[in-house]
Amino acid sequence: MAEKTNQAHPLAPANGYTRSDGESLVSEEDELKRQKRITLFTYIGIFIVFQIIVMTVFGLTVMKVKTPKVRLGEISITNFNSAAATPSFDTTFNTQIRVKNTNWGPYKFDAGMVTFMYQGAPVGTVTSLYPKGKAGMRGTKKINVNVSLNTAALPSGSTLSSELSGGVLTLTSKAKLTGKVELMLIMKKKKSASMNCTIQIDVSGKTVKSLECKL
Repeated sequence: MAEKTNQAHPLAPANGYTRSDGESLVSEEDELKRQKRITLFTYIGIFIVFQIIVMTVFGLTVMKVKTPKVRLGEISITNFNSAAATPSFDTTFNTQIRVKNTNWGPYKFDAGMVTFMYQGAPVGTVTSLYPKGKAGMRGTKKINVNVSLNTAALPSGSTLSSELSGGVLTLTSKAKLTGKVELMLIMKKKKSASMNCTIQIDVSGKTVKSLECKL
């Protein structure tokens, strides 16, 4: 009797379909492409967010135009005469007009005038602030001036006599400059710089007791 030979046959999948190696490779390639696309889109998103942050910071710092400041520098009195009985005074001193520019571009300003006053009445002016001037990027323009003040134009009835007798003379100085701040050589922004300083002079010592300029 011939022996029956049992042969093993591979089991077919339940759905009757067998995935070939070629189809498996195609599926893996699709997955890799999908992962690459996700990575690419992620990088693009990060780059866009980074650019937005950079532009925001740039706009809030570099491109933000600030108002320049005008101040008096140290005052050196060369002559001071006063008379409480008259009352009157005249003085000359050297100082600096300082135009401070904190912008990322130059500040070009027109001619200006500084007025010195006693209780609101002019006692002298300085008009030699250049026909035009320029304070460089994040720099300070210093203009040396010689100032002469006297009471020739003071109205009667002032309290000058009591101040001179008390030993302290208080003066104020004001100025206004008009000009433009230039940024990136293409953007120009009009800005006016103002000065408001108070000077106290020691009458007997003929020296400056204090100098304060409002911010």
